[in-house]
Amino acid sequence: MIRCSKGKPLVCIQVSMKLSEKDKERLLEIARETISAVAKGEPLPVFSVDSPALLEERGAFVTIHTRDGRLRGCIGMFQSNKPLYETVRDMAVAAAKDDPRFSPVREEELEDVRIEISVLSPLRKIDDVEEIEVGRHGIYIVKGLNRGVLLPQVATEHGLDKYQFLDQTCLKAGLPPGCWREGADIYIFEADIFEEE
Repeated sequence: MIRCSKGKPLVCIQVSMKLSEKDKERLLEIARETISAVAKGEPLPVFSVDSPALLEERGAFVTIHTRDGRLRGCIGMFQSNKPLYETVRDMAVAAAKDDPRFSPVREEELEDVRIEISVLSPLRKIDDVEEIEVGRHGIYIVKGLNRGVLLPQVATEHGLDKYQFLDQTCLKAGLPPGCWREGADIYIFEADIFEEE
């Protein structure tokens, strides 16, 4: 939703609706049913939603882990021109079969996977890395043609401080550690993160 002030000049800000527990459960159902269809080679299910929050155009990542915590696939996008529930569906398809680090998820794996969804805030460019709050912010680094992103939970899951987090994001972009110190554009974002139990 976009809200605009009536003052001059016209000022508009993006206001995102907060996801309810029911919204989160619905997104997890959509991701699970989609990944199941992909793994079984079935047509993708058609979904409908009635929550206004799920109809907003927002970026999201879908992460697939095995029950013992190993990464199995993770794909996402920062911005979308589709409703959130469709973005989650599309990212679930991509995480299940298009992550180049992994083979596609197979039907026999379905009982062993756990799904996590990260619904993203808009990116915000920063000039001072001291603005980064570990555990709250994800990082997106752009330098030349290289790009790398790490979600907020990566730093806490791996016990990284902000400088290690920045270095790991550089590595993810195919750049050397410390690339963020000179000539890189650094963006931060927040995420509403939830997962299957």
